[in-house]
Amino acid sequence: MNLNVYVYIAAMALVTYLIRVLPLTLIRKEIKNTTIRSFLYYVPYVTLAVMTFPAILDATGSIYSAWAALIIGILLAWRGKSLFQVALFSCIIVFVLELFIC
Repeated sequence: MNLNVYVYIAAMALVTYLIRVLPLTLIRKEIKNTTIRSFLYYVPYVTLAVMTFPAILDATGSIYSAWAALIIGILLAWRGKSLFQVALFSCIIVFVLELFIC
C-alpha cells in the first residue's frame, strides 16, 4: 500500500475525532439560543432522512416503483397513518408495480 493511504486514514480519523470532541470541550453550559437549539433538535431527523432517502430509491428493481412507494408513504404519513400501515402499503405498491408493470 502507498503511504498516502495511511496519511488519508489518519487525517480522516483526526477530523472525525475533533468533530466529536470539540463540542464537548468548548460548550460547557446550557445552550439558550433558540435558533441553535431548534437547529440541534432537528439534526437527528435530517441525518436519518439523508441516509434513508437514497436507500428508498435504490431498494427496488425500478425507479418508478420506488417513487410510487415513496409518494404513497409520504401521503399516508401525512394523513397520520401508523408506521406499520405506511410500510405495508408502500411494500404492496412496490410488489404490484414490479409484478405487473416492470
